[in-house]
Amino acid sequence: MMVFMLLGDDLLAWLVLALGGALFVGNLLALLKPPPRPKSGELSRAPTGRTLLMALIGGVAALWAIGSLVSK
Repeated sequence: MMVFMLLGDDLLAWLVLALGGALFVGNLLALLKPPPRPKSGELSRAPTGRTLLMALIGGVAALWAIGSLVSK
């Protein structure tokens, strides 16, 4: 019996691409466009160092996934 697999054998690479891309774009947007009026208890802008580190991690994951998908 043949098992149907969503997106074939590359499901993990597609998921890493989606999560890494979202992590990269979301963190960069948090730096570029902070909230106009933060609520009580919220930061006025994202911590720069941590946000850049998380964007870098997301970018590396996305690039790694693209490389995995292209190399097949």
